[in-house]
Amino acid sequence: MPRKSKAGARSTIGSNPERNRSHNRRVVLDVVRQWGPVGRMEISRHAHLSTQAVSNIVEDLVSDGLLIKTGRLRAGRGLPPIQFAVNPDGGMTAGIEVAADHISTLLVDIGGRVRVRRTLSIKKNDPGAVLPAIKAEVEAAQAQLKPPVPQLLGIGVVMPGPFNVEGMTSVGPTTLSGWLDFDAVASIGDVLGASITLENDATAAAVGERLHGAAKDLRSFCLIYFGQGLGLGIMIDGHPFRGANGNAGEIGHVLVKKGGRLCSCGQHGCLEAYASVQALAERLAAVGIHDPEYADIERLHRERHPVIEAWIQEAAGYLAPQIAMLENLFDPEAVIIGGALPPGLLEDLTGAMQPLPLSVASRRNRNEARLIHGRTGRLTAALGAAALPLLETMTPRLDTAQANRRDQPNEEISLAG
Repeated sequence: MPRKSKAGARSTIGSNPERNRSHNRRVVLDVVRQWGPVGRMEISRHAHLSTQAVSNIVEDLVSDGLLIKTGRLRAGRGLPPIQFAVNPDGGMTAGIEVAADHISTLLVDIGGRVRVRRTLSIKKNDPGAVLPAIKAEVEAAQAQLKPPVPQLLGIGVVMPGPFNVEGMTSVGPTTLSGWLDFDAVASIGDVLGASITLENDATAAAVGERLHGAAKDLRSFCLIYFGQGLGLGIMIDGHPFRGANGNAGEIGHVLVKKGGRLCSCGQHGCLEAYASVQALAERLAAVGIHDPEYADIERLHRERHPVIEAWIQEAAGYLAPQIAMLENLFDPEAVIIGGALPPGLLEDLTGAMQPLPLSVASRRNRNEARLIHGRTGRLTAALGAAALPLLETMTPRLDTAQANRRDQPNEEISLAG
């Protein structure tokens, strides 16, 4: 499954030349998204663009329906400045999560509000079953919109990784069958009649937490993501880290016990064989509770079922050393744990990992928690999927500005974090 992700960095970068106007539009839009309602002078300061350039771009964005005027700020002497904000009706994106047992579809406007949310349970997850289901779900979601209907700016799709790895892709109950060497980007794009952005679910989940959840104030963090399997999303200085082939973060296939349980990848002792929703489901099946859904797991945890309690202790024992390893490798501001587990269970799992092993995060002046649980829940991957084209549309890329700097050495390029 080829990966052609386009999710951009969050750095705000402005350049003054007229021929870079398209780039500067994204800079201004990103500043207003982050800081709005905001006036022209404030936009100019954050974007490092001239006031005249900002004025021209803002007027264009208002004309295009992407920004709206929200009135004047009453402060100090003189004529109060007009304030601008992102127009939530100016555009939207679709986020589609294709998981082993369901398809989640979100329509999210550029103000970050979820307009439509749909979840479809599926029995088969091969391309022949998934492609028509995606088309039907997107059409149904669009039909639910109430006027005014924002223009569709892009579609993001997330799937469990790894991508195109013989023996790991499309193998076992935590992955999608029949997708190895299948051109998902082209096929889904053809079905929907639009270009799409494809990402693995854990990386997209990290983007979702960054924009909507527990990581709003974090730029460098790791997200341990419970889908059906176990993945890792890595954000470094506000940028998703994907690796050379989009497969960074396959923490579920880290060996934690030599000769341990058989994993679907064929190895024995993978972390995912102990700490995953699938591992919990297998434990429950052994006592006659088959195919538990989210509500079942939530209820069993509330009832303190002994299998749930035992799984928490076992999973915590294997996860805690991995938390310390991630801290030593990436020095994140925090490690987040989240995904398709009920909040109460996540809280107990986090508590069972305490005290965490010693790592570089065990510094004396630390005020924040090393391990926190996510806030976006089961929606986190779908929210991240919707954010992928949103970031491409609204957020300028650092590498674009750097290329401009190399190609145009006499032109001013300014940076603002």
